[in-house]
Amino acid sequence: MGHIERIFRAVEICAGAGGQALGLERAGFEHDLLIELDDDAAATLRLNRPAWKVVTGDVADRCVWNPIDYAGSVDLLAGGVPCPPFTVAGKQQGATDERDLFAWAVEQVEIVRPRALLLENVRGLSQPRFAGYRQHVLDRLREFGYVADWKMVNACDYGVPQLRPRFILVAMTPEDFPYFHWPISAPAPLTVGQALLPLMSANDWDGAEAWARRANRIAPTLVGGSKKHGGADLGPTRAKAEWAKMGVNGWALADAAPFGGEVFEVGPKLTCEMAARLQGWDEGEFQWVFNGRKTARYRQIGNAFPPPMAKALGMAISAALSRTTTPRERVAEPEHDSVYRVLRERGDFMTIDQIARATKSGLKAYELERHINLLRQDFEFVVRDSDPVAYKIGNIKAFRGEADHVRNERFKQERRRIS
Repeated sequence: MGHIERIFRAVEICAGAGGQALGLERAGFEHDLLIELDDDAAATLRLNRPAWKVVTGDVADRCVWNPIDYAGSVDLLAGGVPCPPFTVAGKQQGATDERDLFAWAVEQVEIVRPRALLLENVRGLSQPRFAGYRQHVLDRLREFGYVADWKMVNACDYGVPQLRPRFILVAMTPEDFPYFHWPISAPAPLTVGQALLPLMSANDWDGAEAWARRANRIAPTLVGGSKKHGGADLGPTRAKAEWAKMGVNGWALADAAPFGGEVFEVGPKLTCEMAARLQGWDEGEFQWVFNGRKTARYRQIGNAFPPPMAKALGMAISAALSRTTTPRERVAEPEHDSVYRVLRERGDFMTIDQIARATKSGLKAYELERHINLLRQDFEFVVRDSDPVAYKIGNIKAFRGEADHVRNERFKQERRRIS
């Protein structure tokens, strides 16, 4: 773990089974609180760290925890809020998905006032479809007195033997942010065969060495899935085909490594322990055990943020908070959606021609209309049916903590099926 000059305090929301928490711990953070909805994942946290304060329930419910209790005492607010609202494999409902907690999480910054914020999500959030959503997040954080940036990072760049791109948001106070540098890539990760050979040969399987030579690449993204769908497997059909090329049967999970002279048509199935190894858990710095039955354990593993990845980001944040790095001379404020910004700053009706002149984007009228239609999926709009038509942007549709938001009723109805 190395010498760490000071301990930083953290609160983690949507903590899952502890991948991010373990990585942050290794980077020098101590958790004052972790909140998790899933009973099995919360039990996993308690099993591995009995001293941690872990609460189970809806993170947005003030009866579960109250952010004001941690105001001014936390260095880092972190979490991996639900990804289905943004995932490419889903419907990408964004702000209208009852599982979307990203906007809510950002609002908690104004209450908790941490020195830093770390939120991670899937790469779908980086797409043009959500440019306005991202701009809303950056603008809200600026209003709260923070500087923020987004970056796509991949688990394989930090020693994890898996292609797992994650879209990361980091925000800090203006005093700390110049000292923040995104972590540099680690040496190339092991292949699936190299990472799993000790586990695959644990029961003296004769084919282990040959299998490891075949599995000579890093893994596709592990998908934990949700409680809405059946048992544990290694993802959609395309992913299973990629696993098959490496000699892995991705249609289910095994209870144990293969034995002796076992022969397989496609290849052996992975165990939960093997899946965890591909997520960066190991027998050394990132030891961990998982609570629950096989499917529950795999969901926890597959939905996790890889610990080595979290450690790398945590070390970068810790260095910035300690101000042990060389500060950047100028921190440029990123802009993700000029159309959203112009509409928001004007706060009144604007025609397409007015938007085009204000943004200086060079977009044609039909391109601006298409962009506004994307914004209308996540934001309320008033359209003035005049000649020409004019648009006025309203509030984001996403849940931000409102007691009367439709999310609350939908959450109650879907509670048992949300993972």
